[in-house]
Amino acid sequence: MKYGLLTYDENKRFFNVGDNIQSLAAKQFLPKVDVFLNREHLADYHSDKVKLIMNGWFTHNIHNWVPSDTIEPLFVSFHMNNTAAPFMLSDKGIAYLKKQAPIGCRDQFTADTLNAKGIDAYFTGCLTLTLDTYKVNDSERGNDIYIVDPLYSYPRPEKIFYNARATLRNILNGTAFQLSKKKKHLKKFISEELLNSAEFINQEPPSNSYSDEEKFEMAEALLKKYAKAKLVITSRIHCALPCLAMGTPVIFINGFDSFVDSCRFDGILKLFNRIDVDSKTGDYTSNFGLQGKIDGNTMVKNLELHHELANALKEKCHNFISNGNAE
Repeated sequence: MKYGLLTYDENKRFFNVGDNIQSLAAKQFLPKVDVFLNREHLADYHSDKVKLIMNGWFTHNIHNWVPSDTIEPLFVSFHMNNTAAPFMLSDKGIAYLKKQAPIGCRDQFTADTLNAKGIDAYFTGCLTLTLDTYKVNDSERGNDIYIVDPLYSYPRPEKIFYNARATLRNILNGTAFQLSKKKKHLKKFISEELLNSAEFINQEPPSNSYSDEEKFEMAEALLKKYAKAKLVITSRIHCALPCLAMGTPVIFINGFDSFVDSCRFDGILKLFNRIDVDSKTGDYTSNFGLQGKIDGNTMVKNLELHHELANALKEKCHNFISNGNAE
C-alpha cells in the first residue's frame, strides 16, 4: 500500500503555513510518504492505490470534487466551509461522502451540515491536537513570547497595498484608512511594552516563493519555536491548537465577524483561553479572568479540554494505517 500526504495550491498573493502544519499532523501517522497529493486536484489522481488522511479545509476547487476512487481516504478533522458546501454537496458529492461515512469533522458546523444531508458525521476536533510529538520538557521552555497573526482578518498593509489596483480599490472603498484599527484594538488588552518586545510571526507568507519542501521545513520550524515558548498569543487556530498539544500556554484572540470564518470554529473555541473582540468597537471579554492587560508576566494555564479529542484522533489514524480501513 502507498501513502499520500496533502499539499496545497497557493492563491495569487499568499499561502497559509497552517495548511502545512495540518499535513505534518497527518504525516506523523504514516510509515512513509510515497506521493504528495494536492488538495485541489484529488479527482485527477489515477495512479496506484493510496491511503490519504483527509484533514483540513475542503475545498477551494469546488468543481473538481470528488476524489479519485484510487484514493482510500480517512475523513477526520474535515472542514467543509459554508461557501463550498452548496457545490460539494451535489448528488455526486453526497453519494461519495455517504460511501466514506462516518465523516469525522473538524468543527460542529461541518458535522451538522453533513448530517442535514443524511451523511453520518461527527465532531472530531482538529488533527493538529495530536502534535504532542513536538512537545519538549519544560526545562527547555524559554522566555520568548510570540504574537502570531493577531486579528489577521483586519485590514493589513501587505493585502491593501499588494499592487496598484488593490491600492486604488482599497483607498476608494475606505479600507486603506482602517490600518490603525488592529493596533488600536490590541492595545486595549496587550501592554505597550509587550507589543514592542514580543516577536511577531506571520503564518501567511508571499506565494510563489517557496518549494513544498521549504514550506514543510517552515511549518516544522514554527512548531519547534512554539513548543519552547513562554506564551503564544494568536488568532490562528493552526498555531493555537498545536500549542495546546505541546503544552505551550496560549491565548486565542477571536475578532472574526464573518460567518465564513466563525463557522470554522464551532466546537473548537471552547478549548482555548480566549479573548473575544468586537471588531467594530474593540471592546473585549476574556474567559480566563484577565485583569488589566496581557504583559510579560501574564501566566495562563491551558484548559486541557482537548485530550479526549486528541486521543480519539490518534486511535482513528493508527487504526486506519494498521488495519487497512477507516472503520
